[in-house]
Amino acid sequence: MLEAGSVVMSSLVGIPYFILYFVLGAALMTIFVILYTRITPHDEFGLIQSGNITASLGLAGAMIGFALPLAKAIAQAVSAVDLLIWALAALVVQLLAYAITRAMLRELPKMIAEDRLPGGIMMAAGSIACGLLNAAAMSL
Repeated sequence: MLEAGSVVMSSLVGIPYFILYFVLGAALMTIFVILYTRITPHDEFGLIQSGNITASLGLAGAMIGFALPLAKAIAQAVSAVDLLIWALAALVVQLLAYAITRAMLRELPKMIAEDRLPGGIMMAAGSIACGLLNAAAMSL
């Protein structure tokens, strides 16, 4: 049986890795949000600040859709470089999800700007569904 001290020490060994992966994850999420809001033709943050629920729902869905495979990448990463490679793949797939949703709904930017909820629901659903598939497809 292990002593309590050795159990605590073995747990503490992982703290630097926790900090590294958490900081990388937060930075990658920030990069994703910046890129995502730059490729869309509308100002998500301006719309959200003015009370546009549709813009908030669309951006939230995109963030969740990216966070799902990012979390999987963090959980299975064997190094920081490995994490960055899988996170980049997740980022590209999520940006493609936006492009596909926009191609299917040509009026999507207008729907979001006009706070028409069906556009935000479709954007969020497409992003989250794509994120789930993306995370499931990642393997070691």
